[in-house]
Amino acid sequence: MSTLRPFTVAWDDAAVGALLDQVRAARPPDVPAEVGWSAGCDRDFLVRLREHWLDGYDWRAAAAELNRYPQFLVDVDGLDVHVVHVRGEGPGRPLLVTHGWPGSYYEFWEVVERLTYPSRFGGDARDAVDLVLPSLPGFAFSGKRHPPPTQRQTARIWRTLMTEHLGYDRFLAQGGDWGAIVTSWLGFDHPDAVAGIHLNMLAFRSALPPRDDEERAWAAAAARAQQRLGAYSTLQTTKPQSLVWVSAGNPLGQAAWIVERFHDWADLRARPFEEVFSLDQLLTNVMLYVMTDSFASAAWFYPGVTQDPLVLPEGVRCEVPTAYADFPGDSLLPSPPRQRVELTYALSRWTSFEHGGHFAAMEAPVAFADDVLAWAREAWPG
Repeated sequence: MSTLRPFTVAWDDAAVGALLDQVRAARPPDVPAEVGWSAGCDRDFLVRLREHWLDGYDWRAAAAELNRYPQFLVDVDGLDVHVVHVRGEGPGRPLLVTHGWPGSYYEFWEVVERLTYPSRFGGDARDAVDLVLPSLPGFAFSGKRHPPPTQRQTARIWRTLMTEHLGYDRFLAQGGDWGAIVTSWLGFDHPDAVAGIHLNMLAFRSALPPRDDEERAWAAAAARAQQRLGAYSTLQTTKPQSLVWVSAGNPLGQAAWIVERFHDWADLRARPFEEVFSLDQLLTNVMLYVMTDSFASAAWFYPGVTQDPLVLPEGVRCEVPTAYADFPGDSLLPSPPRQRVELTYALSRWTSFEHGGHFAAMEAPVAFADDVLAWAREAWPG
């Protein structure tokens, strides 16, 4: 087992001052009247976010909050991986949770204690997990490699992290967004080490065409969502460097690109945007990109998805027991029919929720944590 190097988030005054000078110098461009969020980040919101960043955001308190839990750097096959590792109060079911883009490991901050110390929230200590939250290659404090590992290669890195560096022979895995894809490859390629997976986004898809009206309706809704919201993905998959050039030296522009996704993909049916995510939450997530110079390297993670197609041939599926958490407010990826998921996964659990969207752990932390703990108890009986 390799040595874990303790890590602390340390943002110094000079570096943050230089960043804020760039934010201060940026001038949000004029936009046509009443555009709002329809064509990109809302100008009024961005102006308010900028003002808060300059005059209201306590970056020192944010850094202290990011140091709330034990974290480390570990060399895995020549790549430094940043990992938060919190041992639970119970029997120690190991759970690896992988974030996506434009999120970060900070997405799960509100559920860390609920998962590791459930007795503090009225739960059973025996349900606790040992929680492992790594940062994807090129994200936050993890190392950068050019080209970065693909999602499938990242799954292999995660397996090595868990088994050879953290000492877990077998483990559970959870993910949404990129995390769902990495987690799916973990289950597909490493069933000897992965006891079960939990997804809140469909990653693998079947090559079979839609078979009934429900599946046809879902396929049409998914196509409309991609037409309306998928331009970012096409750009980052095919021309990531174009985005990198445009955004270079412009942290306010990078923030606009990031928070637009939070707005567009969240469940805003019952609550306005700034009740779902606070300005401080959004800025802390942005800081994990701009203070680590990882906006570019995170964008370059996208082309890897073309190397390992996610459409599986008929009869091929991930055979590790799979739980699916259906959060209905994800406007980027409408919820699939259960029978469609069963084509590509050995589905063992399905939970439907009343609210919550793409960033489930942030939007519905209690529901998310309760479902993950219930699944973990089933998948790994104590």
